[in-house]
Amino acid sequence: MNEKSIKILSVVATITAVCMYVAYIPQIQANLAGAKGSPWQPLAAAVNCTLWVAYGLFLKPRNWPIIVANVPGVVLGIVAFFTSL
Repeated sequence: MNEKSIKILSVVATITAVCMYVAYIPQIQANLAGAKGSPWQPLAAAVNCTLWVAYGLFLKPRNWPIIVANVPGVVLGIVAFFTSL
């Protein structure tokens, strides 16, 4: 990937990080009401972590701390999404 593509990927990853935290609002509301939580927060987390893993993989040299830190978020976010449906 060229530098411009890496820059775009990092911007998209940052935006999705913000979306991940905004997605907590429906989850909190549902939890406070005693209803099953919204699946959107874990989905946003999974997408965000997937973008960060891609970012870490495309860097030269690869950024293993970013990759390792975000792989569990991909897996657990997807599991949490499907279990909340």
